[in-house]
Amino acid sequence: MERAAAAALGCALRSPSPSPSPLLRCPRRGPPGPPRPLLPPALRFRPLDMKKGQSSNSLKTFSSSGHSGVRQNNDDLVNGKLLIDCGEDQDCVLGGIVALGKFDALHIGHRELAMHASKAGTPFLLSFVGMAEVLGWTYRPPIVAQCDRKRVLSSWAPYCRNVIPLEYQVEFSKVRSLSPRQFVERLSKDLRIKGVVAGENYRFGYKASGDAAELVKLCEEFGLSAFIVRSVMDTAKRSHNGAAAAINSSDKGQVSSSRVRHALAMGDMEYVSELLGRKHRLVLMVDQKCLHERKKIVLPNSCMLNMPPAEGLYENCNLVNGQYLGPCRVIINSDTIVIEMKDENSLSPNPIQEVGQLGIEFG
Repeated sequence: MERAAAAALGCALRSPSPSPSPLLRCPRRGPPGPPRPLLPPALRFRPLDMKKGQSSNSLKTFSSSGHSGVRQNNDDLVNGKLLIDCGEDQDCVLGGIVALGKFDALHIGHRELAMHASKAGTPFLLSFVGMAEVLGWTYRPPIVAQCDRKRVLSSWAPYCRNVIPLEYQVEFSKVRSLSPRQFVERLSKDLRIKGVVAGENYRFGYKASGDAAELVKLCEEFGLSAFIVRSVMDTAKRSHNGAAAAINSSDKGQVSSSRVRHALAMGDMEYVSELLGRKHRLVLMVDQKCLHERKKIVLPNSCMLNMPPAEGLYENCNLVNGQYLGPCRVIINSDTIVIEMKDENSLSPNPIQEVGQLGIEFG
């Protein structure tokens, strides 16, 4: 199963700049071949029944932590629940249009997939979690804190016909051994979805043996609609010290989570914002180790719930905690993060005494 495919070419949409919204409380989490050419239009799509999605007022998100290293027999793969925390009937995505991917960064390419799903029905994101544990990858902090995903997905509603895409997750260990045919069969028979949306470079099935062309073919066989979306290309193509961003072997210049990670590692927050379609928000878990002065908050780096930018000084940031607290400057060191408020009255009375989290949005 490959990482999330990037979405439709030439996306000119940019997220509006909404005022910072409240954070959700969540527990501290610890470490847990060349693509084929795009199919001709006649083969690329199976007609989708257009259905206006119903607006949702709530969003379900689930933990990505699971039981890694557990061997499953064929009965487990056939009978085990596919979706995490969706109940025995597994009807959470019933009749919906599912965008397939990993959706680590929730960047503009991912947003484009959700937008296309919303044009055909009720949009859902179906992401695959626990891959690092199963495949033995080195742990990396998420780009978006788990407890912040609802806020980000809510901001996509204007692009998705005023519907908030719901996100459900599949434990990777439950689908790792499935062939491409078995995987699509489970989507059809177990989840009873109406169709899928995927990027042109999407791969799936055991050892990523299936590609977008096979996904279309199998969906036809099982009576599902399939919509393959062109990649959203990175038009900025930033370079640092004269060298283009060093991404991975599958990089074709498309927006990707790898590019977002690279931009964060370089501390290029303007570039990060372009890739995400919004400002990057770093979520901090506040505890007794937090030092609070009149205009300053100092926290250890262990309080970070998602990936920070590179060490250094960042001006033009904003601090939130359930409400907007005010502008600030941020200094990230090897062991601490220092937040200096520009208005000395912003932290009076103490805004973090009873709030478990703080969020920093980087301008």
